[in-house]
Amino acid sequence: MKWVWVGVLGLLVFLAVSSGATKILLMPQDVAFFGQYGFSGIALVAFGLVQVIGGAMMLFFGTRLVGAIIVAITFGVSAVLLFIEGSTPTAFITLIALVLLGTIAVRTHRSRHIRITAGKA
Repeated sequence: MKWVWVGVLGLLVFLAVSSGATKILLMPQDVAFFGQYGFSGIALVAFGLVQVIGGAMMLFFGTRLVGAIIVAITFGVSAVLLFIEGSTPTAFITLIALVLLGTIAVRTHRSRHIRITAGKA
């Protein structure tokens, strides 16, 4: 079962980093989509950097919880905008990623608690 979660973690890191990279590179689709909601080029690059940094943080156990929360916030913003846009199927896929990010965050928090508790005994 552990390998399943490692795979899920790898997939989420890939999604966060690749999604952030498209924003950093100012891909025309992202510029057009986010631009209609007031994102300037600079704001879009900053949003992408946050996604990439959050995804990279998820690679390391010590920063995984914070990274997952950061990526979840950015994916949540994207999901809301996708629902407003009417891209419901894509928004639901993003919500699935959000659920998986939440699961990773909870599992990481529990693992930390177990490690801390075991260290005190």
